[in-house]
Amino acid sequence: MERNEKVLKIAKEKGIVRASDLEAEGISRNYLYAFCKSGLLQKLSRGLYTLPDGPITEHINLIEVAKRIPNTVICLISALSFHDLTTQIPHEIWVTLPRGAWRPKIDYPPLNLTYVSGDAYSFGIQEHIIQGVAVKMYSPAKTVADCFKFRNKVGMDVAMEAIRDVWRSRKATMDELVKAAEICKVSKVMLPRLEAII
Repeated sequence: MERNEKVLKIAKEKGIVRASDLEAEGISRNYLYAFCKSGLLQKLSRGLYTLPDGPITEHINLIEVAKRIPNTVICLISALSFHDLTTQIPHEIWVTLPRGAWRPKIDYPPLNLTYVSGDAYSFGIQEHIIQGVAVKMYSPAKTVADCFKFRNKVGMDVAMEAIRDVWRSRKATMDELVKAAEICKVSKVMLPRLEAII
């Protein structure tokens, strides 16, 4: 297969392509620049490229973050929005990183960072494939528990809306919510409110 065809095939399969994607196939990153110049690819942001007619979805920023910061997990308002558990519209991407991880240096999209460790980081991670890109995101139950854990950051009204919506929509079971509350150490705050809804 000719290199040009191979580059376009990679871009089509991955949705968003980086220089490292080409280099893994033994192709120089210079093809990205040449393809942009000729209009065969378009630059989304620093280091990220897509086909000009590639579908741009509402989740494009989640895809960008997943590609650029591999150990990040989408959380809080951004995860609530993805799971349809809030009326809030996130104006930044809310992400969690393991405590001690380097602070990402990206200008766009804007990030709202939280750092946690142990089970509070690893519990409840789901992988959603969006336009061919694996995006790590917390489950509905873990997201709700996180909202109670970080209620001073997101607001108690957001946490209450999330727990009502997750229960009404049946996107999490009682067992999942109880376990997530235990992991996030918010059982005393969250579970009485859940019982009041039931």
